[in-house]
Amino acid sequence: MPVLRSVLSLPPSPSLSLSLPPSVSEIASPLEEDRGRARCCSASFYCQILGSLDVWINADAKTNREVILEKQMTGHRVDRSICAWFWDYVLSQGGDSSKFLCRVADVLTDYLGGLNEDLIKDNFIIVYELLDEMMDNGFPLTTEPSILREMIAPPNIVSKMLSVVTGKSSNVSNTLPDATSSFIPWRKSDMKNASNEVYVNLVEEMDAVVNREGVLVKCEIYGEIQVNSNLPGLPDLTLSFANPTILNDVRFHPCVRFRPWESDQILSFVPPDGQFKLMSYRVKKLKSTPIYVKPQLTSDAGNCRINVLVGIRNDPGKTIDSITVQFQLPLCVASADLASNHGTVDILADKTCNWSIGRIPKDKSPSLSGNLVLEGGLDRLHVFPVLKVGFKIMGVALSGLQIDKLDIKNTPARPYKGFRALTQAGEYEVRS
Repeated sequence: MPVLRSVLSLPPSPSLSLSLPPSVSEIASPLEEDRGRARCCSASFYCQILGSLDVWINADAKTNREVILEKQMTGHRVDRSICAWFWDYVLSQGGDSSKFLCRVADVLTDYLGGLNEDLIKDNFIIVYELLDEMMDNGFPLTTEPSILREMIAPPNIVSKMLSVVTGKSSNVSNTLPDATSSFIPWRKSDMKNASNEVYVNLVEEMDAVVNREGVLVKCEIYGEIQVNSNLPGLPDLTLSFANPTILNDVRFHPCVRFRPWESDQILSFVPPDGQFKLMSYRVKKLKSTPIYVKPQLTSDAGNCRINVLVGIRNDPGKTIDSITVQFQLPLCVASADLASNHGTVDILADKTCNWSIGRIPKDKSPSLSGNLVLEGGLDRLHVFPVLKVGFKIMGVALSGLQIDKLDIKNTPARPYKGFRALTQAGEYEVRS
């Protein structure tokens, strides 16, 4: 695969055309918002990936109209900037390669165990080989992780040692998987040794913002339906919900047939083998959170008294576990003396305070209190910290989404079906 190296030259106005080499144009493409916050894909994030692959997009808009795509496209659009011209142009061409970008990120994360610049540099050969199989002349080709693993072996210590000893660095298989020529490319054609079981997990994250007056400004759920399928043959699954109308911004795995969902809100699919994300969704405008966090700060004469109270607001019926409260002390704080009646409090070198509560006891409400000493010359605290709350609840989906039934056809024997739900805190912020 040739080295991806290109310079993006933009026209002086959005009405003129621009072009990119196919190998780069599919990667430097519009990014859809996976969520309405920092979880959203950003242009600079993917340019970081490309930069690790020796792709350089020059930046000098005033002299030669060449710009670097580093604007954060997270939750808002840059007003008529050159970057906005670029995204508007690509969107006007009718191509939806943002899903492909998300797919590339998912595959690299699955292969490398994460996704950052260092991992890409350490495994650049694997990344090149994956991109070569996932794209053909600028068009998406093979994007299913289970099939890619048959074509390109994931990196491990043994393969790295052999590449050093033998000098052969390629992990590409000499044989092409049968599934690449199948009308169901995400599934192997001869699944015989499967354990005949399938597990469906509802994994949800709650995003919430509480203002200084204690009013819930925003509360929504980002959720994923994760499936672990070990079924023999060519099974056909149908998953239905009791209340599908609450779902917004749904995204599906390629195995999902869109027409049954469009007509009846039913997920009909032939699953890949192993674990995969069947769909993602959002549930907006929730009215309450399971726990409350009430901070109170009073400052005078160079000192600031802080008190944080945590308790259960709405009992979900299951144990609320792994409760944490984290906040960054302002730079003007010289020293801090904090203590709690439950859990542990740690203040790191970067002035980050971590309060680990765990579970809320029945006989008392956890509280954190202490004194902050301000730097000389300051009488009052003018910058107040934002508290980030974490929690985990097993066995319940706070969005209210309920699975009605899961039907399985074309299996030689009756399979085992398992269901599980998990809700945890996402971006849960409390202003003080």
